[in-house]
Amino acid sequence: MFDSCKDRIQLPRNMIENSMFEEEPDVVDLAKEPCLHPLEPDEVEYEPRSSRLLVRGLGEHEMDEDEEDYESSAKLLGMSFMNRSTGLRNNASGYRQSASGSCSAPSVRTTVICAVVLVIAISVIMAIYLLPKCTFTKEGCHMKNHTMKLIYPLATNGKVFPWANIRLPSDVMPVHYDIVLHPDLTTMKFSGSVQITMKILQDTWHIILHSSKLNITKTTLASLSSSQPKPVEILEYPLNDQIAILAPEALLMGQVYNISIEFSSNLSSTYSGFYKIAYKDHNSTKRWLAATQFEPLSARSAFPCFDEPAFKATFQVTVKRKKQHCALSNMPRHRTKPLDDVMVQDEFLVSLKMSTYLVAVVVGDLENISKEANGTLVSVYTIPHKSGQAEYALDTAVKLLEFYQEYFGIPYPLKKLDLVAIPDFQAGAMENWGLITFRETSLLYDNATSSAMDKKRVTTVIAHELAHQWFGNLVTMEWWNDLWLNEGFATFMEHFAVKKIFPELFTDEEFLNERFRTMTKDSMNSSHPISLTVQSSEEIEEMFDAVSYGKGASLLFMLKNFLHEGTFQEGIQIYLRDHSYKSTRSDDLWDSMNKVKNETLDVKKLMRTWTLQKGFPLVTIRKKEKRVVSLQQEKFVHNTELENQTILSRYVWQIPLSYIISNGSSLSTFEYLLDKKSDNVDLPGEVVWMKFNVGANGYYIVQYDDENWSALIKLLMEDPFALSSRDRASLIHNIFNLAGLGQVQMQRAFDLIDYLVKENSTVPITQALYQMSRIFNLVEKRGMQELAAKVLHKIEKLFGDKIKQQTWTNNGTLSQQELKSNLLTFACAHNLGTCRQTASELFQKWKDSNGTMSLPTDVMNIVFTVGAKTASGWDFLLDIYASLDSEPEKLHILEALASTDDVRRLIWLLQTSLEGNVIRSQDLLHVVKTVSQYLPGHLLAWNFVKENWSQLVQKFHRGSYTMQSIVISTTCQFSTQEHLREVKSFFESKSEEVAQLRCVQEAIETIQLNIQWMEKNLVNLEKLL
Repeated sequence: MFDSCKDRIQLPRNMIENSMFEEEPDVVDLAKEPCLHPLEPDEVEYEPRSSRLLVRGLGEHEMDEDEEDYESSAKLLGMSFMNRSTGLRNNASGYRQSASGSCSAPSVRTTVICAVVLVIAISVIMAIYLLPKCTFTKEGCHMKNHTMKLIYPLATNGKVFPWANIRLPSDVMPVHYDIVLHPDLTTMKFSGSVQITMKILQDTWHIILHSSKLNITKTTLASLSSSQPKPVEILEYPLNDQIAILAPEALLMGQVYNISIEFSSNLSSTYSGFYKIAYKDHNSTKRWLAATQFEPLSARSAFPCFDEPAFKATFQVTVKRKKQHCALSNMPRHRTKPLDDVMVQDEFLVSLKMSTYLVAVVVGDLENISKEANGTLVSVYTIPHKSGQAEYALDTAVKLLEFYQEYFGIPYPLKKLDLVAIPDFQAGAMENWGLITFRETSLLYDNATSSAMDKKRVTTVIAHELAHQWFGNLVTMEWWNDLWLNEGFATFMEHFAVKKIFPELFTDEEFLNERFRTMTKDSMNSSHPISLTVQSSEEIEEMFDAVSYGKGASLLFMLKNFLHEGTFQEGIQIYLRDHSYKSTRSDDLWDSMNKVKNETLDVKKLMRTWTLQKGFPLVTIRKKEKRVVSLQQEKFVHNTELENQTILSRYVWQIPLSYIISNGSSLSTFEYLLDKKSDNVDLPGEVVWMKFNVGANGYYIVQYDDENWSALIKLLMEDPFALSSRDRASLIHNIFNLAGLGQVQMQRAFDLIDYLVKENSTVPITQALYQMSRIFNLVEKRGMQELAAKVLHKIEKLFGDKIKQQTWTNNGTLSQQELKSNLLTFACAHNLGTCRQTASELFQKWKDSNGTMSLPTDVMNIVFTVGAKTASGWDFLLDIYASLDSEPEKLHILEALASTDDVRRLIWLLQTSLEGNVIRSQDLLHVVKTVSQYLPGHLLAWNFVKENWSQLVQKFHRGSYTMQSIVISTTCQFSTQEHLREVKSFFESKSEEVAQLRCVQEAIETIQLNIQWMEKNLVNLEKLL
């Protein structure tokens, strides 16, 4: 069985592939598929999936109605032959059939028509043949003599727009921005101006930059040598969010110019750009706040700019606001100037050199607490009545800031660091330099209602965003194809820093289980290399996914262990020092590591095999002789029959193997770099058992021969603690994945986990519970209740005693509390033991106290979930939800409300979350995921997505992480051909672009793999149980 349900993937915040596994041999696939010597993504000829031939205004998307005349132009050029088969069918009516069945001679009318069609066809063919030969690439049309001739699109006014690419030209470089913004929280509009100082790198007659949905009212251009700005003509091409400023004379290389643009727009109703946020104060009065969220492509919707990461510049921001409001930006406030009796103007200091997506502004009623750390003023801002929940975040930020400055060897370069809790925020957080914005649940901690897991979440998110102040802000990826340099590093550092600074909050299972979930996604055909050529906005947004975050972090973790910590840290410091305030590619990081290794190891060659190939290796270990082991690597795939065997054979990784062996009396650990398809390793002597991938530090799955699987199963039954808890968890993960594919008998997987009655560590228990729950969910959602009951009985047999041992109090280590939460959540959901009875009693006492009784925070969500099973309990929780200030407690209640069996209430909850009034739309994803988990709701959630698709993609961008998760979580438990056809049909009915979204391809593939799992394992499962 296959399960890529995203409800279990926790991230701080987001290719054409055939939906039937087999990849199409097109230009795009050449950029994605590996070879023995992988190329950089940008060295490969690439045509974005959304591109269209740019002929008189044809853009990358489908044509609008008023663009239909452009299609005629394409036809005249011989590039479009529409309805050819229809024409042939219609012409066939000109032939008459005799009674005998033979065809009579064509009519005169038919003959004439055929002759005309033939003449036209010959003319077109001759025209194409006589035209100069041309090969279209992403740069345009390359003539045979290698001179380039582009066919340009049309601007909104009908004139030719002088640029045809999604990416901006490199002939102009911005140096500095002066930005003035005036958000009006009454009219919900904003106005502003920007003056961009830029240097000309190549002679040009025009300047191309980004602007999206801005009403531009005035544009002037001036050279520094001229004191008089001149009005200039501006052209707009909304399809690529681009504008062109046409210069009255040539702009000469080396000269510096200023563009000044005045504009206005509406504050956005989505979660990107400069957007409005509604919330209620302590008197339940509706208030408004305005904030920015620019990553990845939305700075252009707040001010015209060169909105690509590599176009770094300095920024001076000025904000006009009402006196009672507070304004924040990246830099400290320089001065505040009164404008009239109502308005003031805040002028902020000039920023350091940075990318546009890191610019940030927040305006509204805010309170803060502050503390100084090594010359930096650290502050946490909240809406007024929540400042009491900010103290933990402030202390945590100060400790992490000090740690990162020491570890990276580079001081934090700004004089202030603000962390702001935004009441309605789609992402978990955003790393704007000096002004980090957070969802409230990711920053606020309430001593009375927040659990240990809540504290851990706040800590790790702050650690992630502070790591970005170096990885992402100080040094930025050159283009979004290397997003993992930002997100993979920040994800790695969040775990690394928490382990170093907050060891009481660090647990092995967090990072390990995240890696296992990432491998589930990465094993699919719909996955992608972590470094992948992207062009369109949807392709860029799709990069914010588990591969960029989780796989990126896992590869860095593997490399750190292989190089050893000191070498790894030194390489990071060289990378940051050499590239401060610059933009980089993946190879720049590997080159920095190579400087430390002094040619003893080619880190670049090793890591390119991991960053430029999707998926991961399956390493098969077989004992050839008593002292010789054969190693073989291949790509881990779910069905080799559906894969291109030629492409599969090209996959080769350089794998840092580690293994531990036992001779019966002692243990020995070894390392080995497997850099070819197969090899042999000599053992030091007789071996009783061996375990590869020590500590689960490597990003690969291991298969053993029958003899070694038997030895490992015996070891776990007799002496399980001879292996670390991470090793025990990785054995469970590996054997269940292999058993699902039929490469190991399911009986062996069940035999291996029988040892769990002796297990006392969280990570192997939670991994086994996860694997068994996947089987149960798949069988249950197929309506096979008798078999589902048998699976449930097996689970109870394995974990029943451990469930009984759990207490309903806040005690134990964080790891023990997480184990308690997992076990009791499952037990109460499936009515095992006395779990529901105990939870119901606690809920009734809490309800009788009108919600004033203090519940143990670590089981609060379980108590609420059981309480929501009754109508009166559900209604009471909803009333409490509306009056609470504690964000962690509200989140627990919301999860409980979404777990009810009452379909009518679930429908109301889903719709209300979409509307965003009673329940904020930021929490819609959490509601959808929770509803999708349980039997009464999983079909309901899918129907909700189908019925509200247009509203969903309007509120959340089509390629965003939110939409990825919604699509996958509502379909991942389907396992029938009927559901497969329904899901395919629905997305195909929307548009070609929707059907080609990676999350749609993943959803379809997941269903196919679920079907495959049922076909391979259902009979054996019934026999085993």
